[in-house]
Formats: sequence, C-alpha cells, structure tokens
Amino acid sequence: MQPFPHHYAVSAAGEASGDVELTSANVPAIHCASPPEFDGPGNRWSPETLLVGAIADCFILTFRGVARASKLSWNSIRCHVAGTLNRVDRVTQFTEFELTAHLHLPAGINTDIAHRALEKAEHHCLISNSLKGAIHLVTHVHVAEPDAALTLA
Repeated sequence: MQPFPHHYAVSAAGEASGDVELTSANVPAIHCASPPEFDGPGNRWSPETLLVGAIADCFILTFRGVARASKLSWNSIRCHVAGTLNRVDRVTQFTEFELTAHLHLPAGINTDIAHRALEKAEHHCLISNSLKGAIHLVTHVHVAEPDAALTLA
C-alpha cells in the first residue's frame, strides 16, 4: 500500500439534459442520470446508487484484506446494501444503510471467526466510515457440507 494521503480525481461533464459522464484516469467512463425518485430514467447509475454501491464494494474489498490477515479460508461473499435517503432539518441526506452479507465457507471452518471478520470489515470500511448515515450489518454465514465421499474413506 502507498503511504497516505491518497488522492482520487474524477471529472463530470453534462449538458442541460441527458446523462452526466464520469471519467477518471485508466478506467471506463460511467454514464449517470438522476434516479427515478428524482424523475430520472431509472436505467442508469445515479449518484445515489453509486454511493450505495461504493459501500458494498468497499465492504467486500475490506473483507478480503481482513480474511487474508486472519488466515480465514472462504469461498465467496455476496453483499447487498440498502440506503435510506431522507430529509433531516431540511437537508436531504442518507440516514442509514443496511448491509447484508452472505459469506460462503468451506466445510470445517469456524463460523465465529468468520462473523468476527465480517464485523471487522464493516468497522474498517473507509467508505462507510466517511459517511454520516448509520450502518447496520446483517451477516449470514453458510458452511459447505463435508464431502460425503471423503467422510467414508
């Protein structure tokens, strides 16, 4: 990892109507529009969905690092984040995010260690740590069944 501070740059361009194009060095452009809740078309990424997606993405990437450091063996993780946008003191803001993680483990892995790794990933996710809205983590740990052919040997 590079020493801090890190710097990230994104440019946005748009006209009176239509998509906004987000660009950053060395990555494909993203075309965005308002979400349907703000009279947008509903078929593009929006600032709201990008923010909620950043939480999910950061959580999984942080979990990878935590699992590696914990020497936790795992097969896959799926994450769903639902953000609540509300008005607080006449200001529109995200007030909470529910993060539901489904972690799939190989047979024989200690689920307590897996739950701790998921909680640690939520605690250390730099995107959610940068937001005001509360994060509520719901975890589901699924352990693979032992291979029947191996247990008979």
